[in-house]
Amino acid sequence: MTPDEFRANGHELIDLIAEYLEHVGDRRVAPDIQPGDVRAMLPEHPPTQPEPWADVMADIERVVLPGITHWQHPNWFAYFPANTTYPSILGELLSAGLGIQGMSWVTSPACTEIETLMLDWMLELLDLPSRFRSTSEHGGGVIQGSASEAVLVAILAARWRGTHGAVNADGDTTRLTAYCTSQAHSSVEKGLRIAGVGTDRIRIIDHDQAFAMRPSALAEAIAADRRSGYVPFFVCTTHGTTSSLAFDPTPEIAQICRANGSWLHVDGAMSGIAALVPEYRWVNDGLDLADSYATNTHKWMGVNFDCTLFWTADRAALLGALSILPEYLRSAAAESGVAIDYRDWQVPLGRRFRALKLWFTIRLDGVDSIRRRIQRDVALTRELASWVALDDRFEIVAPHPLNLLCLRLVGDDAATDGLIDRINASGTAHVTRTVLDGRSVLRVSIGARTTELEHVTDLWQAISAT
Repeated sequence: MTPDEFRANGHELIDLIAEYLEHVGDRRVAPDIQPGDVRAMLPEHPPTQPEPWADVMADIERVVLPGITHWQHPNWFAYFPANTTYPSILGELLSAGLGIQGMSWVTSPACTEIETLMLDWMLELLDLPSRFRSTSEHGGGVIQGSASEAVLVAILAARWRGTHGAVNADGDTTRLTAYCTSQAHSSVEKGLRIAGVGTDRIRIIDHDQAFAMRPSALAEAIAADRRSGYVPFFVCTTHGTTSSLAFDPTPEIAQICRANGSWLHVDGAMSGIAALVPEYRWVNDGLDLADSYATNTHKWMGVNFDCTLFWTADRAALLGALSILPEYLRSAAAESGVAIDYRDWQVPLGRRFRALKLWFTIRLDGVDSIRRRIQRDVALTRELASWVALDDRFEIVAPHPLNLLCLRLVGDDAATDGLIDRINASGTAHVTRTVLDGRSVLRVSIGARTTELEHVTDLWQAISAT
C-alpha cells in the first residue's frame, strides 16, 4: 500500500466508522448466527498476493458488521458500557500511526510523560487522594490494559511486600492468604492463581443483604488464619461489583488491613468514573487508606478499550515485584531517578501510547459532557427502577445507586431465565443474566453513549409485555 493509497483508504475507513456509529441503532443488537458461520464465509487459506482494498471493504460489510455484537448500540444493556468516542478513536489511530514502543522513558519520552500527566489529571478530576499522585513520595499511576491486569499487578506487589521481597528468590507463597467476597470479579482468583498463591488460599468473605463485604467476617477470617500461621497478604474490595454494583465498606475494611499488614486493593472498574461528578464522589470512600486502586476509562467515560487507570501508594513494592533490568534496557535517565520506566509497572515489556486517546478525549469532548452523560445514565436507571417498583410481578434485588438495576420475576427463576432469553433472542435489546444468592437475576446496565429515555422505555415495555 502506497502513501497515497493509505490516505484514500483511510478516508474511506473513517467514513465507514462514522456511518456505523451514527446508524448503529438501526442494526440488530446481537447477530443471529451460529458458531462457525463467520469462518465459513471466508476462504480457508490465506492469499499469497495483495487483494484490492475494495474487496476488504466488501468483506467488512458482508462478514464483519453482521457478525459482531454491537456494544455501541443504544439498546445495549448487557454486561457494562464499553463506549468509544470520536476523539478517542482518533487518539488510537495516532498511536497506531506513530508506532512507538513506550516501554521506557528513553524509548519515547513523550509517551511516558504524557501518560504520567494523564494519571495526575485524572487523579484531580476524580478527586482521588494525593498519595497516588506521581509527585508524591511513594505513589504514582500507570495505564494498564484492563482491571484484570491491574488486580494482577496489585497481587504481585502485595506478594512482594508480604514476603519481604523473598518471593523473587526462594520465597514461600504457601502461607499467603487473600480475601474477597463472592461478588468480586473473577480476575481476583485468576490473578492469585497466576501469582502462585492458588485458589485454596482464597477466603470468600460473607456479604450482607446489599451484597457488600461484612467487615466483622473479614476480621474473623484474618484472625483465624493468623492463628494457623498464615500471612493475610491481600484484600480486595470492590466499588461497584459486576453482578450487582455492590460497594464494599472500604473505610472499615481498610482499618482491618492496616492492623494486619494486608495490602488493600480497591477495584472501581466501572463505577469509579462516577467520581467525575461531584455528587457521586462517595464512590471514593476509603481510598485514602488503600494501597492500590483501579478504574476503567474504557467503560463509562468513553475512552475506547483498553485504558485502565491504576494507582498505587507503594510503588517500591510494585517495582520490587516487577522490575528486571537487563543490560540492553539500562538508561542514565532511569538510573538517575528522574524518569519513569513504565515497563516496570506492568507484566509485559512492551506498551502502546495509550495515553493519547485519554488526552484527546479530555481535550476534545471536555469533562462536562462526560459528567452530563453519567448524570443522564443514573437518572434513567432511577426512572426504570420506579417503573419496576410499580409492577408487583417484579422485584428489585439489589441497591441501584448508579447505573445498574437488578430485577427478577417474583419467586420464579425459570420464568426470569426465560424472560432474559426472549429479550435477547428478539435482537432489539440485550441484557445479561446473573445469579445473586442463588436466584436468577436480570441485569440492566445503562451507559451506552447513545442510550436515551426512549430506549429505556422500549426496554421496559418489552420486559413487561414479554
